Amino acid sequence: MQRNSTFLLLLVVAGFTACKGHEKKILVYANSEIQVDNTKQHITVTDGGPHHEQELDFASGDPVTLDVQSPSGKLSLSATDDGLYVLNLKTDTVVGSKQHVGAEGGGTITQNALTQKLDSLKKLAADQNVSDANQNYFIIPGKMVKITTETQAKVFGPFTTVPGGFDAGSVPAVYKFYSMKEMREIITNLQKMTSSIIDTVPDKK
Repeated sequence: MQRNSTFLLLLVVAGFTACKGHEKKILVYANSEIQVDNTKQHITVTDGGPHHEQELDFASGDPVTLDVQSPSGKLSLSATDDGLYVLNLKTDTVVGSKQHVGAEGGGTITQNALTQKLDSLKKLAADQNVSDANQNYFIIPGKMVKITTETQAKVFGPFTTVPGGFDAGSVPAVYKFYSMKEMREIITNLQKMTSSIIDTVPDKK
């Protein structure tokens, strides 16, 4: 009898596992309107100026391959695992990291904290100390990177600010991405704030 109960329990667990849906979410960044066909796997972008974003959702456990036609040529990129991805089809590198929104309160930031932040952003812009473990990302044009397994995480893309009243507790995690041009401007402003002499950020894409 105990063996039958154990077997039934295993069947129930297996059933719940099987019912759990697969999900791949791909955030596409481009400089032009993003044209996608009905399969959501054939993408066309052209030359342009403004920033454009599009979210593609796939409920499949199989790898998803995207075929991209862009001014720089054809690309084929695959998302093999479930999770949230960023696909950079812009002409500029995109950088970003996980944010700790609301975790530190509203105290006055110190000079030392500003200096540490500046050093961290400089390293990110130079593709230094970038890793999944550090939860920061350096995504060159034409590359797709898996950001997290949490497909419900909130991602704020380039040229989009995190609203002051945003409830970070409503999502599993928050990520913020910038174009390299934005990042250089942020670094320049921080340099002025800290009155530090910092080497120029390299033009790395």
